Amino acid sequence: MNIILLGPPGAGKGTQARILEEGWGMIQLSTGDMLRAARTSGTAMGQKVAAIMDAGELVTDEIVIGLIEEKLEGDHGGGFIFDGFPRTLAQADALGDLLERHGTTLDAVVEMQVDDAALVARITARSTCGSCGEVYNDNTKPIPADGKCSNCGGTEFKRRADDNEESLRTRLMEYYKKTSPLIGYYYAKGQLRSVDGLGEIDAVAGEIAGVLG
Repeated sequence: MNIILLGPPGAGKGTQARILEEGWGMIQLSTGDMLRAARTSGTAMGQKVAAIMDAGELVTDEIVIGLIEEKLEGDHGGGFIFDGFPRTLAQADALGDLLERHGTTLDAVVEMQVDDAALVARITARSTCGSCGEVYNDNTKPIPADGKCSNCGGTEFKRRADDNEESLRTRLMEYYKKTSPLIGYYYAKGQLRSVDGLGEIDAVAGEIAGVLG
C-alpha cells in the first residue's frame, strides 16, 4: 500500500508515519531525510544534492523524484508513506507518473485536518528528545519528571527555533498557498481520506487504520 500523509506543519505526520512503519511494515519516505542521507552518501546524486544545498539553492523537483525512484527500486516492504512530498500540483503529477512507470499506484491520501489556533498552541509547546526524536508537549505530554526520555532514556531535549507563533503562521500560510490545492486534486481522484489530526496520538492512528482498511 502506498499513501501520502497530507497536512500542515505540526499536524503529526511524522509521528503517524512511524506508527505505520512499526505496525504495517511500510517505509517512510521523508523528503528531508532523503536529502540529508543523499548529501552524505558519496553517490553521484548525493554529490549533486550537496553542491546545490551548499550553494544555498533549492533542490529541484527532478532531483527529489530521482531520490524517490531510487527507493522504489529497492525493498518495497509493506508499501511507502510519502511525507513532505508532493507539496505542489506539479509534484503530484510527477509522483503519479513515477508510480505508473514502476507499475504501482497511490492507494490513499490521508489528510490530517487541524484547527490553526489549536495547532499553534500545540507546536509552541513542543520539544523533542535530542537522541531519538521522541516528541513531547508541555501541556499534553510533558518531559518525564526524572528528565529522561521515556523512549530512549536520553536527557537532552530541544525546541525548533521556528516553533514560535510568528514562524508557524508563516509556515501555515506557505502550506495553504502551495500545498492545500492537493486536497481538491486528490478528492477529485477519489483518493482523499480525512482524519482529525488534533486527537490523541493513538486515536489518530486508529482513525488512519480505519480509513486504510
